Amino acid sequence: MKTSPAKRLSIAALISLPLLAACVPALIATGAAGTAISYHDRRSTGIQADDETSEWRGRNRLPARHRDNTNVNFTAYNRILLVSGEVDSEQARQEIGDMAERIDGIRKVHNELVIGPPSSLGSRSNDVFISSKYKARLLDNDRVASNHIKPVSENGVLFLMGIVNEREAGAAVDIARTTAGVRKVVNLLEVLPDADIRRIDEARFGTR
Repeated sequence: MKTSPAKRLSIAALISLPLLAACVPALIATGAAGTAISYHDRRSTGIQADDETSEWRGRNRLPARHRDNTNVNFTAYNRILLVSGEVDSEQARQEIGDMAERIDGIRKVHNELVIGPPSSLGSRSNDVFISSKYKARLLDNDRVASNHIKPVSENGVLFLMGIVNEREAGAAVDIARTTAGVRKVVNLLEVLPDADIRRIDEARFGTR
């Protein structure tokens, strides 16, 4: 069932309030925030835990010399690691990317760090709200489930992670491109054949 625009805005606000309260201080301190283990995720609970551990390792292995003048976020999904944010030099970008490559269990790294000053508190708060608006819009569609997509916003750039089929990937990107505040969409979705997605869903959720 579709929800009204007013209800969608209410959902976005409700989602964003706890995120703003909990995540923004963490973003200021470490540039990343953890996510809860979910049984409605196409990743196994073991892989979800591994992803959480990989994010923690990234944050804790960030060299001290790159902490004061940078904003670096580590987001892992299905053992694929997104490194995003702002650093002050190409050398810092390369060093942090190389460190991420050495994290145990990570099979691929997307180094999306940009060279520039750290984003402001206002920008980071806006990024949280963009991600929450996007998640709310996913709840209001019947083409892709919100729990199969993990959005990450950086200065209005929306990165999409998740395990989907081609149809779901198209829907996720279309919704992202039409979400207010999004300047650019970066598609990092892991797209699998329909048969593989059906097998995952049967194993995880008992659906056919």
